[in-house]
Order: sequence, then structure tokens, then C-alpha cells
Amino acid sequence: MAYRNQDQDLDDQIPLTPGVSNTASNPSYLRRNESEKSRLQGLMGKADDRRSILSVSSVSQNGQSATSKADLKKGVLVESRWTRFKSWMVNEGGRKIFTWTWIFVHLLVFTLAFLNFQLKDNLTQARSTFSITYPIARSAALVLHVDVAFILLPVCRNFITLLRRSALNHVIPFEKNITFHKFTGFALAFFTAIHIAAHMANFTQLAIKTQTGVVGFIGANFLTGPGATGWIMTIALGIMVWYAREAPRRARFERFWYSHHLFIVFFVGWQLHGMFCMIQPDRPPYCSFNQIGVFWKYWLAGGVIFLWERVLREVRSRHKTYVSKVIQHPSRVCEVQIKKEKTVTRAGQYIFLNCPEVSYWQWHPFTLTSAPEEDYISVHIRCVGDFTTEFAEALGCDFSKVSEKSGGEAAVVKPPTNRVLPRVMVDGPFGSASEDVFKFEAVILCGGGIGVTPFASVLKSIWYRLNFASKSEQQQTRLQKVYFFWVCRDFDSFEWFKSLLQAIEEQDLEGRVELHTYITQKLKDDVINNIIVSDVGGGRDAITHLRSPTHYGRPNWDRVFNSVRERHPATDVGVFFCGPGPLGHQLHLQCNKWTGGEDGDTRFFWGKENF
Repeated sequence: MAYRNQDQDLDDQIPLTPGVSNTASNPSYLRRNESEKSRLQGLMGKADDRRSILSVSSVSQNGQSATSKADLKKGVLVESRWTRFKSWMVNEGGRKIFTWTWIFVHLLVFTLAFLNFQLKDNLTQARSTFSITYPIARSAALVLHVDVAFILLPVCRNFITLLRRSALNHVIPFEKNITFHKFTGFALAFFTAIHIAAHMANFTQLAIKTQTGVVGFIGANFLTGPGATGWIMTIALGIMVWYAREAPRRARFERFWYSHHLFIVFFVGWQLHGMFCMIQPDRPPYCSFNQIGVFWKYWLAGGVIFLWERVLREVRSRHKTYVSKVIQHPSRVCEVQIKKEKTVTRAGQYIFLNCPEVSYWQWHPFTLTSAPEEDYISVHIRCVGDFTTEFAEALGCDFSKVSEKSGGEAAVVKPPTNRVLPRVMVDGPFGSASEDVFKFEAVILCGGGIGVTPFASVLKSIWYRLNFASKSEQQQTRLQKVYFFWVCRDFDSFEWFKSLLQAIEEQDLEGRVELHTYITQKLKDDVINNIIVSDVGGGRDAITHLRSPTHYGRPNWDRVFNSVRERHPATDVGVFFCGPGPLGHQLHLQCNKWTGGEDGDTRFFWGKENF
């Protein structure tokens, strides 16, 4: 049985003696020295302490250095509230301040509306009939109008991409646009529930005071304009919320995609909902159907931008586009290379892809894995859902025969004679968090499984700059050091990305890019023996064929972040991640933990891919 080894993170990269640098022709982390023997012994559960970074950087169990801990006990280092606040502002401040401001706006609108409807002198008859539930229902409706004014803006991707390049990006976390959209959607559902509950009480009061009983209650719910349109809107909203949950959305993206277009029904119903004027004020001006309601005033701005985005998508999707090459990789990964005119990309961006042969209406997001320097755009698609599987099959991929044809290696797909590859339509590219990689001097890139795709584009762009850019162009690049971590479950996941990593390792003579690969799968005894036999004494790793070793287990992030902090004092380090949520949450906490608030401290800025 293989035991997980968590002690081999960056330990060969720090001088054994403080103040003395390691001298070697190759970067130190590529040396296959005594620590390599320890790494393989760790695979068997026989690791010793020679490779531990504890002896180098004195990291304690809680991630604090021994020196810092002693100083804290002596009272030498007393972290002030201002220091903690500055550290908190790096990754949490903007997001949480924006969130609490948004919550405060909701409460403020609800409170002011409640006071208005409770104290307004021409609504005394309505209040006497329905009691306090009348101002509650009307106040919740006003909050819903505010939510509708903003619900469409976060999904206007071109609009968000423009805002990310503006000065507002330093104040508003635009990379959290989908999170804000979800948050606003939950607020819609919450205040809709309050609105419905209050009106149920109102209809009950109306039935009692008019002595119509259950018949009157049902009639008010389903036979009146506000009641009928209200329930239609509620059903549409309920379906959208149900299929927007994490599990159904990932399992059946198509249902999520189609059900979310019920927002059209929701908007039309809302426009009609307020036009029936069921409850009139005590004196003129009275509400009338000819006034066409007020809902359109709230969603007009967001609706116009959203419609402009849809028109722009249709225009761009008509640009000349064709599939130039299809490569079938192990682990059900399909690489699609596309030629598209009038397309300018940046490293780390993503596109929306549509294949009319599979589904004319479905647009799916995929991260670009091609570099801006290449004359094509490419995406790597993990075929697990209905659309991705059908799309790969339409391109000629056959994953059932991959072992027979290629033995687990990548293979170029050759379509049958006289068969034309299906047409594809592309919308984008759009900006993402990974686009900010080149704004930092040092970055940590971490991909989990197929989540490595955003960093393929980044690493390719770095490779092109290292090999083809002039010295002056290279000096203009702020990025000087890249720590790349790829955490995979099994061996096959490395196949499609291996050639790029090998090329970067061969050409990166200055050691700007450090590659760290991890396998988390529990290995069988015969697999372990084969690895040891192939690896010991070799110049390259038995799995990835890189000079940098493959680690078995999960990264020890405390050691990683402490090592990076020691190497890059007084530096802003970008941490970019794409992959499973639990791993991302762990990295997010590490960024907060190791970010200093004093002048001259290293700060870790967190960035996560979010579609």
C-alpha cells in the first residue's frame, strides 16, 4: 500500500546554509540527488527527515516559523489591528465590504419602503383591510425591483471584460461576477418568498372580510390578474433556481441552460403583474392598466446591455470559423484547434463554444489553452456531459478504442474520407482572473485535473516570450518567477500536457518556471515497484519524463507558501487556481494566512477561475 508523502515541497530549492547559494548548472529543484531517494522511499512509507523543509525554514505545525513564534512570546512582534486590517483587505476586504454593502442596500430599501407604505396617508383603506402584511408585501416587491435592475449585468460578459480593465476593478471584484449573479438570484428568491407569504395573508384577510371563504381565497390567487401572473412568475423562478443548484447544473448542464431562459417568462409576467391595479389608493391619481406598470424602468438598463450582448454574439459567431485539428487525449480529453478570423486573445481568457450539429441553442464556456502568439485558438474538453461527449463524437473521437489505437497516448483524429467536420461558432474571448498573471513579479499557478487548462495558455505564452521575444520585450514583462503546481488523480491526466511542460523545462535556462506535479491516487504495490525501478538513477521522472520529480500525495501548502515568502520578501505574489472547490478553498485560506500587513511583507493575492 502506498502512503502519501507531503514533505517534498520546494525543499531542494532553498540553500542548506543561510546566505550560501546552491551552485549547479541546472536549477536546484531539478537535481535528482539524495532527496530523490527519500521521495521514492516516502512512496513506500519509509521516508526520513533529510528532505524535510522543517530543517531549512523552521516551519512549525501551525505554519509559523520558529523564530516568529519565539518573538511573539517575547512580545517583540505585536500585530496591530491596522496591520490585520491591511492583511484582510488583500483578499477578503473588497469582496466582503461589497457583499455587506449590498445586504445593507437591501435592508435600507426594504425599511424605507415599509415606512412609506405604513405612513402614507392615501393608503389607509388598504392598511385597514390587510393590516401590516400589506406594507410588507409592497416593500418586498420594491426590493425585487432593485434586484432585477442588477441581475442581468453580471452575465453580460463583454461588459464585465471592459470593466475589468478599468480603474473600478481595484474597488469592485468583477472576477466574482457569477458569484454576484448567484447572490442576487438568491435575494430574488428570498424576497419573493416574503412577498408571496405576505400576499397569502392579504388574500386570507380579503376572503374573511368579504365572507367568500375558500372560494374567495382561491379566486384571488388564480382568477385575478396579479394572482395568476404571480404564480406563473413563481413557477418560472422556482424552476430556474432548482436547476441552477451546483449538483443539477454540473450533471445536466443542458437543463440548466434551457431552464434559465425562463427569465423571459419571469420578466414578461412581472411587467403584467403590476398593471392590473388590484389595490387602489384612497384618492387620485389612481392606478390604471394604461400606465403599463413601472417594472420596465428598473430592468431597462440591464436589459439593453444584455440584448446588445446577444446581438454581438450573433455577429461574432458569423465570422469565418473552422476546426483545423482534433487531438484525442487520454482520460477522455479532446483537444480542438480552431481557426477564426478577427480574433485577438490574451493568455488566460475563455470563450463560449457552440456546435449547431449537436445543439443550435447551447453555448458552453471553455478556457483557451492556446497562447496569443499562436495562429489558432484551442480548447481542451473533458468529455463527461451530454454536450461534450456528443461534440467529441461529431469531431471523430472514439474513446472506447483509445487503448487499442494509441496505448494511452494522444492521437490526431483523422475523419473519414469525404466527411466534413462540423461547423463551430465562437463567442469571445472574455477576461478572467488568470488574465492578471503578468501583473505580478511572482505567481503560483495551481491546477486540479482538467482545471489546469487556463495555465496552459499562460505557460505557452511564457514559453514563446522566452524563445522568440527580444531582450527588450522580455524586460518589459513584469513576471519573473512562476511556481506551477498540477495535482492529478492518476497518471493518464499528465499525457496531454506533458509535451508543453517538457518544452518549457528544456528552454527555461534561467529557471523562471518551476514545475511541480502531484499524483493523489492510491497506488498498487506492483505500480510502486515499477516506478522505483524506472526512477532510481534516471535523469528524468518515470511518469512525466521531466527532470523535476513527480510527488505522490498532496502538496504541503504551508511549506510551499513559507518558502515562496522567504524567496520573495516585500513582493506581491499572485496565486491563481482552477479546479475542485475543496482545493481552491484550502489555497484561499493559505493566501490569507501567509499575507502580511506590514510594509515590506509578502502579500499573496488570490485569484480563481469562475464561469
